Amino acid sequence: MSLLDILGLLRQQHSTPLRNSRFGWWPARSAFDLMVGAVLTQNTAWVNVEKSIARLREAGCLDAKAILALSPEQLAELIRSSGYYNVKQKRLRALCRWYWEKGPLHRLKRRETEELRAELLSVHGVGPETADDILLYALGRPVFVVDAYTRRVFSRMGLVSSRVGYEELRQLFERELPRDAKLYNEYHARIVLHGKRVCLAREPRCGECRLRSRCVYGQAAESS
Repeated sequence: MSLLDILGLLRQQHSTPLRNSRFGWWPARSAFDLMVGAVLTQNTAWVNVEKSIARLREAGCLDAKAILALSPEQLAELIRSSGYYNVKQKRLRALCRWYWEKGPLHRLKRRETEELRAELLSVHGVGPETADDILLYALGRPVFVVDAYTRRVFSRMGLVSSRVGYEELRQLFERELPRDAKLYNEYHARIVLHGKRVCLAREPRCGECRLRSRCVYGQAAESS
């Protein structure tokens, strides 16, 4: 079964139209909002990130210059709802410093994807998933985002090991799929929906899953 076939089944499973904003399914008002959210969402639920972004906006601090003007204590307090706020204020400040030096957005959009990715990965606290979130959703680059849901769904199907590395899994998608940012955006969104609604970490709902007939884990659950 090809990755496009799997996407077709995920579309059947989750037929509700996805949010169709400037940034696909990612809820953001601007590319910079999205970059901030990509850092703050590390190890927390999005609802907590929304509260932090709202507080930054209310304080008039939702831009790189304003964030860099805050003291570490002020910034930590504004993003407290995101958790690990003392760690994240350092990471957010580092990303804002990079954006202030390398941006604004129109300058970033003129640069090569691999160059941008390498720079993002050199920023304190920006790992592969955060960098690829920024590249795909904020900058519209055809870079596939891998997360825990991706690893869970595709390892249970028997297509990859549960211990597969980030780069190996990212390259699998980019090799097998057309290089299309809109397609990657949708595919990632549907994987997240599937991981949240059906392919749960505990007590997955295999009986409801459209992928069950092609899933090693699902077949084993059915026969047990």
